[in-house]
Amino acid sequence: MSNSSSVTQLLLLAFTDTRELQLLHFWLFLGIYLAALLGNGLIITTIAGDHHLHTPINSLWQTNAISYAGCAAQVFLFVFFISAEYFLLTVMAYNRYVAVCKPLHYGTLLGSRVCVHMAAAAWGTGFVYSLLHTANTFSIPLCQGNAIEQFFCELPQILKLSCSDAYLREFKLLVFSTFAVLGCFVFLVLSYAQIFRAVLRIPSEQGQHKAFSTCLPHLAVVSLFISTGLFAFLKSPSISLPSLDLVVAVLYSSVPPTLNPLIYSMRNQELKNAM
Repeated sequence: MSNSSSVTQLLLLAFTDTRELQLLHFWLFLGIYLAALLGNGLIITTIAGDHHLHTPINSLWQTNAISYAGCAAQVFLFVFFISAEYFLLTVMAYNRYVAVCKPLHYGTLLGSRVCVHMAAAAWGTGFVYSLLHTANTFSIPLCQGNAIEQFFCELPQILKLSCSDAYLREFKLLVFSTFAVLGCFVFLVLSYAQIFRAVLRIPSEQGQHKAFSTCLPHLAVVSLFISTGLFAFLKSPSISLPSLDLVVAVLYSSVPPTLNPLIYSMRNQELKNAM
């Protein structure tokens, strides 16, 4: 082989050897590139020319106001993503159960189509759940001022501003939703009970360690997510302290999504090798 230091050029893969198709590819990719360039250029030009778009996030600006529509959008997106996260965690518990307890049937029970359907069901349920809560909450008149005792638009804190009679309507919906949450929780507990029974039957200590290292981080995140979330949404107003509400909100809204990549991907040896 020739010395690699003498290489002065590299060869790239060609799409095609046909001249007409080469021209077609050239104009196609040129159009895509120019469209991206034009879109980003318009955004940069618009932001540069409009002073209203120069406002940074609230924590870096001397204001803590949010528009009513902005608050509603934040509630919708927050509830949507957090409920979808919970339903996906439930689906992942089933995935762990099949992988540990029925490994020979894994390909049949959890094929690609089944996984797509379960993910779609989790996202779809989260969307409906969020739509109901957002529509119901923001149809309630606010009679107790406009100061939310939280760093984002959190449902329980918004309900504190509502009229006492109207508050009960959303509270009933929250209690009803709790049954769905607890149903998923029971499913999680039963799944992990079966998983731990199966793991303890593994004769090799190395096999037990591998199974526990796969399941325990997921269980820890689920437990943190459920316990802090239920506490935030169902606790009595009499024990509502600003510092406590802040800590609980950070625990259920920020910590699980931050840990997800580390727990579910970065600990995977194949992914580490690929990276």
